[in-house]
Amino acid sequence: MASWDWEVFCKNTLDGEVIPRCFGEGGDITYLDWMLSAWGWTASVSGLALLVALAMGVLMGILRTTPSRALVFIGDAWTELFRNIPVLVQVFLWYFVIPEFIPPLKSLPSFVLVVLGLGFFTSARVSEQVKASIQSLPRGQRYAGLALGLTLPQTYRYVLLPMALRIVIPPLTSESMGIVKNSSVAFAVSVAELTMFARQAQEETSRGIEIYLAVTALYFITSILVYHVAHFIENRVRIPGQHHGGKA
Repeated sequence: MASWDWEVFCKNTLDGEVIPRCFGEGGDITYLDWMLSAWGWTASVSGLALLVALAMGVLMGILRTTPSRALVFIGDAWTELFRNIPVLVQVFLWYFVIPEFIPPLKSLPSFVLVVLGLGFFTSARVSEQVKASIQSLPRGQRYAGLALGLTLPQTYRYVLLPMALRIVIPPLTSESMGIVKNSSVAFAVSVAELTMFARQAQEETSRGIEIYLAVTALYFITSILVYHVAHFIENRVRIPGQHHGGKA
């Protein structure tokens, strides 16, 4: 059995010398420094892409449940477009193709383009979940809101969405964990996240077992943290007497 060398994370990335406390000072950077920085990039890509996915997914999910055929068409078109193209292809489109048609995008860093690609891809899945949660509510709630004199937007805001968004939290937990894993596609356009760190560090140190085990552990820890945060939110906003995904 090959011996493991966990000291690799304490080595200087420039000359390979071991730094006693594993954290570089001044211009020195250890592989541990590099890995923690990459973890930060992974968390940033995932968090911002999730915000984009929630904003666009909720909006499109709402449009798909309105009485307007035009709005339903827009929501359906968005959902079908972004969910039927692989996420890596979408990232490449945002990085290589779309800036050719929208020149201002050329000035944006690849980090932003990855956030857009990953966020829009996930928004299609969120749209389906929001649509299903709204449609799971009794029709009487919509009619009651309109009967009370509320406009359709007000009915969504004050009657339907407060219930629907509570119902959709459990599947959104899975999407949030999934977006952390999908953030690994960012390495393809040179965003210095965990997967890119693992590939480069393994090539430089030839310690693939240690590097990939550490990166796997960080992905696992991140997903567990996301799960517990979402579970905490779910418990705080749960409607008393309502089971997951069920009707009150």
